[in-house]
Formats: sequence, C-alpha cells, structure tokens
Amino acid sequence: MPLFGAHMSVSGGLETAFARISRVDGRALQIFSRNQRQWKVKAITDKEVERFTAAWRQWGDFPVAVHDSYLINLASPKKEIAEKSIQALAAELERTRRLGVKYLVMHPGSHLGAGKEAGLTTFVDNLDKVLRAGPKNSPVTILLETTAGQGTGLGADFSELAFILRRSAWSDRLGVCLDTCHVFAAGYDIRTPEKYQETFADFDRIIGLDKLKFFHLNDSKKELGSRVDRHEHIGRGKIGLSGFKLLVNDPCFTSHPMVLETPKGEDLAEDRENLATLRNLVTCPAT
Repeated sequence: MPLFGAHMSVSGGLETAFARISRVDGRALQIFSRNQRQWKVKAITDKEVERFTAAWRQWGDFPVAVHDSYLINLASPKKEIAEKSIQALAAELERTRRLGVKYLVMHPGSHLGAGKEAGLTTFVDNLDKVLRAGPKNSPVTILLETTAGQGTGLGADFSELAFILRRSAWSDRLGVCLDTCHVFAAGYDIRTPEKYQETFADFDRIIGLDKLKFFHLNDSKKELGSRVDRHEHIGRGKIGLSGFKLLVNDPCFTSHPMVLETPKGEDLAEDRENLATLRNLVTCPAT
C-alpha cells in the first residue's frame, strides 16, 4: 500500500506536525519549515532540530518532505525577486538538511511575461547557483512540483520539467512531485484506464518514472484542462474516485509517499475521511 499522509501545520513548533499526522494515522508527512509568506526567517536552532528528530523517531521511520515558500520564484525576470529567491531557497535547503529531511518540494515559478523558454532558462541558472554554492554532499533532493499552469506559471507541461532536469548541472539532485489536481487542471487525464496509462506513459517517456518520488493527492474543483488550481476532497471533484483508484493500485507506486493538501479544520476530520477513502480504494494491499 502507498504511504498515505497529509500536509500538516507546524503551529506551536516544527515537532508538532508529528503529533498531528499521528492523529490521522498518516504514514507520510509534508510541512512548511518556516512562515511561507515571509522572506526572512530565523535560522533553525539546535533545540528545534533535537525536538523535531525526537518526535519523528517516536512517530516512525516514515518519509517527510518540506515544501518551500510560495514567495520563491527562481524564474522571475526581476533581478530583486530573483536574488531574494536564490537566498531564500538556499536557506530552505539548509533548514531541510539540518532537519534530516530528504525532500524539498518547490514550484518551478512564473516567467511573468518573459516567455516559457526564458523563464525556464532563468530558473535553471538560478537553481544551479544555489546548488553550486551549497554543500556538495547534501542529501536533500529538490522535487519539482507539477503545476496547473495558471497565468505565467511554469511546470504544467511535462516537457517543461524535463527541460529543467536536462539543463541543470545538478540533475542528480532533482526529482518530481506529482500533484493530481495540478496535472488534471493542466490537461492530463487519469480517470479511465486508457487515459491513466497514456498520462503516465507520457511522463515516463518525457521525464522518466524513476524521477517521480512523491505525490500530492488532491481532487480538482475545476474541469480537465482548466488551468485553475483548486483542490477538492478525494472523490468529490472532477477527477473522482476512479482516477485515484487507478493511482493507488498502480504497482509502480506501491511504496511512494502520497500526501493530502485538501482543506481541513483543527480536528483533522477531513484528513481522516480522505485517508479512509484512499485506503478503501486499495484493492491489492501488500502482504
């Protein structure tokens, strides 16, 4: 069975996310390691690392990913934003490394009118600046997230992610996080066996399934190809249960982390319901 989990708040301390994911019996976790809407944050402390590590150990040997700040845009043609983004990503990587987390998920950014190729080239140049200046033996893998393609956003087409992976001098440090809502909104259908196979055959041909390390499981409020990113609870959106049933039973992904990013309240009831739905869709659990 895939490792189902959710994105959790770190309100009250980074380590509190583990108590929250335990409450829903999750086996995969995603967090923000900082306030995602501020450029500058304090460096992580030894005490924070100790508390985080202890809570993780108590939860279990399950995968964790950090999602980077939404402010970061390495594709920006605006020099000031690009420089801030470079510094912020470097700090995110260091925080992720210190926490012992393997994956840092990030969006490919927006070209803001400069054009896709220019934006992708700028993204690669700035990404490589960060990786070149950082620790050479860092165990952190950056996962490029598939996007819905709203506005001037990059990463909606598999070929755009492939461009980054091919052009970067640090491709071995890069992977992909696939968001089901985003790929559906971008025009990739997964609702029938035929369309599902077509989508992942395209992914494998263009990028390679070996680069796919992590999933965001979100249904979509909007139609196929809408280019609008609006998450919905599992089975209640336009993807529906059929698409998720195909995914969670795909033998290619039986041990992949799959986390929810769907709306929820403080009691986490929605996460429990969505996770129960996903588990019930698994017809061939591992023995």
